[in-house]
Amino acid sequence: MSESKSTPDPENTLYLDLKQGRVVIQLRPDIAPMHVAQIKTLVRKGFYDGTPFHRVIEGFMAQGGDPTGTGTGGSEMDNIRAEFSDKAKFVRGTCGMARSQSPHSANSQFFIMFEPASHLNGQYTIWGQVEEGMDLVDQIKRGSGGGGTVADPDRIEKMSIAADAA
Repeated sequence: MSESKSTPDPENTLYLDLKQGRVVIQLRPDIAPMHVAQIKTLVRKGFYDGTPFHRVIEGFMAQGGDPTGTGTGGSEMDNIRAEFSDKAKFVRGTCGMARSQSPHSANSQFFIMFEPASHLNGQYTIWGQVEEGMDLVDQIKRGSGGGGTVADPDRIEKMSIAADAA
């Protein structure tokens, strides 16, 4: 058993609370320190609480982190430069940072993979991996049409860092 599995670091463990229950995500500051720092800052400000999963595509991913729910919103923080890695791949449960066409435009939006997507490797920054509760992620309401836009989307109830959780 790896050390991270037996003794998780509470400072790098994220709780994503959905209506279905709690998802536990292991943050990856080893491969994306700037992205992890930004997410932790936003989580600690309560930025993600109540935000929708506005784009959810069956067999691909669930995207959230935009308070406007339009796919064009973000936080007031600066965008982050890409931190692509060959140490991690986009597999089921991988958490990646959404961005525009510019690789250095990630801000607050993120996605969680339902299935592997090798075409994203080296194109998007990986910042975490679901360790528990992927069955809950699977229950997030799907969108319709090719773009996966969700009418009346499921929302993040609360995100917290394990070190801060009561």
